[in-house]
Amino acid sequence: RTPLVRSILELLLLLALLLPAAASQDFDWTKNHQTSFYYGTFPTGFSWGAGSSAYQTEGAWNTDGKGLSIWDAFAHKKGKIHANDTGDFSCEGYHRFKDDISLMKDMKLNHYRFSISWPRILPTGVKSEQINEKGIRYYSDLIDLLLENQIAPMVTLYHWDLPQVLQEKHGGWQNISTAEHFHDFADLCFQRFGSRVKHWITFNNPWSVAVEGHETGEHAPGLKLGGSGAYRAAHHILKDHAKVWHTYDQQWRGKQKGLVGISLTADWGEPVDLTNQRDIEAAERYIQFYLGWFATPLFTGDYPHVMKDYIGRKSGQQGLGASRLPVFSPQERSHLRGTCDFLGLGHFTTRYISQKNYPSGLGDSYFADRDLAELVDPQWPDPGSGWLYSVPWGFRRLLTFVKTQYGNPMIYVTENGVSEKMLCMDLCDGWRMKYFKEYTNEMLKAIRDGANVRGYTAWSLLDNFEWDRGFSERFGLYYVDFRNRNKPRYPKASVQFYKRLISSNGFPNQREVDTWKRKAVETCSSSNQLLAADPLIGHMEMVTEIVVPTVCTLCILLSAVFLMFLLRGRL
Repeated sequence: RTPLVRSILELLLLLALLLPAAASQDFDWTKNHQTSFYYGTFPTGFSWGAGSSAYQTEGAWNTDGKGLSIWDAFAHKKGKIHANDTGDFSCEGYHRFKDDISLMKDMKLNHYRFSISWPRILPTGVKSEQINEKGIRYYSDLIDLLLENQIAPMVTLYHWDLPQVLQEKHGGWQNISTAEHFHDFADLCFQRFGSRVKHWITFNNPWSVAVEGHETGEHAPGLKLGGSGAYRAAHHILKDHAKVWHTYDQQWRGKQKGLVGISLTADWGEPVDLTNQRDIEAAERYIQFYLGWFATPLFTGDYPHVMKDYIGRKSGQQGLGASRLPVFSPQERSHLRGTCDFLGLGHFTTRYISQKNYPSGLGDSYFADRDLAELVDPQWPDPGSGWLYSVPWGFRRLLTFVKTQYGNPMIYVTENGVSEKMLCMDLCDGWRMKYFKEYTNEMLKAIRDGANVRGYTAWSLLDNFEWDRGFSERFGLYYVDFRNRNKPRYPKASVQFYKRLISSNGFPNQREVDTWKRKAVETCSSSNQLLAADPLIGHMEMVTEIVVPTVCTLCILLSAVFLMFLLRGRL
């Protein structure tokens, strides 16, 4: 009987491993039903919030004992960031968090998503070397004030600001030792803040960390290591996420009753031709190489089959003895599987996808490994960013895909929003209100279809530093005047729109919803007048801080020269 029992157990284990992969067949790529606007409300207890990250908003880059991050070092290199902008001061959120919480309270936000700067807590990145208590106090005060105002903190542990010391000494995410230090940092945060934080996000958008940080070099640390470097960084991040999850589960969950998830950002990929099987397969590859690269190991224990197949085959064609995609051991697969209490999902736009073959001779490249082409429809609305097109139905498709692919996990939308270019100073942001209205409505349709979405986070609360684009793009609900050293905030019309959406917990009826935009635009005119006057303030600051001292200096020099000639004439 023992061999029989063992065989049954092995069969059950095999089925458990195959079920998640088979679940992807439930998603019907051939049907893209774009339905009319749906009037209805979100489930009771649905959480509405707004987001930010430490480097993008805090400023105070070398204040109160904070160490350097890779973004401090990267942004200070000329030519890396648009207009050579840096996040040195940004929104001055470190000094103005009380004001910002007042803005959140006025909007009646249920939660606020922010990140903890690793080098602000551990200046060298190493817990045993130094803990910066001033940094601990800042985040503790921030969390306390949020809770006093009935706003739940949703905390991201890693939003890209790796301590520079770890990059220089260990090679950052190319070295597994960085994962060990991150685990210590996470455990310290659980210890100091965990009794007050119920939603933890280990990593924000590790796709960007891997690809833009280690293949294209667009983001810090600015490395161009090809696909192998990106896959290695992602591999270490995934193993580290699992280790942090298990630590929380074993040591802190019983005391703190919190949840630990990850935030993955993904555009939706739609087949160019829904009747063409090659386009459908290319679209699925696009999603699996984007979202599935990280989500599939956390839900099933291993990388998507299509990634292993394509990267392994191309590695063989390139004469390599092994795949450029690292391999998880059986123990690591077991350790990874199920380490996601909730899935944070960031989403902004959509692409059409078609099949395109890239020869293996192109070398080590994540993008060539996928064998696909990305396209956009010129009729899709574009507010001027050049990459973010408004395609609301893609959001519903992505949420439905996650539901069918991963067994309908608990989802928190951790980033969703739209930008405008820096030169736009009109606070009556009709395109943003339209974007929020249509995207949240598609989210509501997905919930109606059965997706387990528990909350939504608008990106972002404030205009802030947008990575390699500097301050040239603005995602904020609040306009920030970066020319003014006080960084004043001005509400855009979308603030009032979002506030009404939150108060109604959805879209109660057409008559009421139709009035939201009109009322929001009416309230933004006074803010526009204040902003229009702001250049005068900036001009006066320039006169006070630059012109007046310069004129005074010239007067002193001229007086000295005149006095010298006068004395020489008398002698």
